[in-house]
Amino acid sequence: MMLFDTARREIVPFEPGELVKIYTCGITPYDATHLGHAAAYMGYDILQRRLRDLGHETRAVRNVTDVDDDLLRKAREVGMHYLDLAAKETAKFDEDMIALEMIPSYSEPRATSAISEIRSLIDVLLEKNHAYVVDGWVYFDVTTWDKFGSVSGYDHETMLTLHAERGGNNEDPNKRNALDFVLWQPSAPGEPSWEAMWGAGRPGWHVECSALAMRELGETLDIHGGGSDLIFPHHEGEAAQSEAATGQPFVRHWMHQAMVRMDGEKMSKSLGNLVFVSELRKTYDPRTIRLAIVNHHYREEWEWNDQIMPDAVARLAAWEASDGSSSGDEVLEQVRAALDNDLDTPAAVAAIDAAAAAGADINKAAMLLGVRV
Repeated sequence: MMLFDTARREIVPFEPGELVKIYTCGITPYDATHLGHAAAYMGYDILQRRLRDLGHETRAVRNVTDVDDDLLRKAREVGMHYLDLAAKETAKFDEDMIALEMIPSYSEPRATSAISEIRSLIDVLLEKNHAYVVDGWVYFDVTTWDKFGSVSGYDHETMLTLHAERGGNNEDPNKRNALDFVLWQPSAPGEPSWEAMWGAGRPGWHVECSALAMRELGETLDIHGGGSDLIFPHHEGEAAQSEAATGQPFVRHWMHQAMVRMDGEKMSKSLGNLVFVSELRKTYDPRTIRLAIVNHHYREEWEWNDQIMPDAVARLAAWEASDGSSSGDEVLEQVRAALDNDLDTPAAVAAIDAAAAAGADINKAAMLLGVRV
């Protein structure tokens, strides 16, 4: 199997052991699942299907960020306890994942379940002089880690721009360096707070995933994934703090899903340009939603339009119309080869289209894409 590795910036052989440990960044549960979420998790679902087809055992962990600025802000707006809001939206997300027939996660740990591990990780970083405390805030000092920037490959100016756009404060007067990121912060009035030796407060964003990933899967992961908007600063920060703490490689292979766009912008809760999976499910067979997504390569951005779902409906009908009168061995091998070529799902879909038109048995091939026919 060949997969693109973000950190190496090329397609390289992916040769894991019998057990494949996968961590993907999950949702911040303050709104419903949109098509961008579904596309991100679909890629790792299909990866697992092919790995299992090859004989591997997969353990895919997907976290829930249930303490976060956005979640706390939304909870205040709607007048709910933040954990109640998180539970409500996580339940909706899980319903969507079940409807789309995603392989269930090995575990779905919550950030609030790892406060002890987070404090321990921060303590190690302080002891090793990779972090510092200012008035109850704890920051990771990026100048102490010479590999900072190796995951993204971005130059300093690009990192500064993305850091500011994605939640970082480049002008924070407490910080030694603009790109230093928060490990722990004092809680504002009414926010959840936990005791720590450097002061009561709550964890920063990046440290939550490091603590959860290493608790659930160990110090080194085979694959770490998420949307491409998480490459920096989130995954860059995760890699730096994890390796600085353990002295071990954190991730063998970085895999990122391209953005789904609408009206010329990436789908995002902050912009509100969303297509919700739960709304699509009211009109369409969930299998057609899968087909709409897998007809696009996971590393290529694509734009939502009104023709996508009707095309997927027609494709499913054509697949179901195949009488299966001839062997499906050839198309199964074609789909396997396509998936082994950097998860080329459009090529896999095209192979099944041709086989269905020829009346071949496409059931096993379609199931590698998670589509029951």
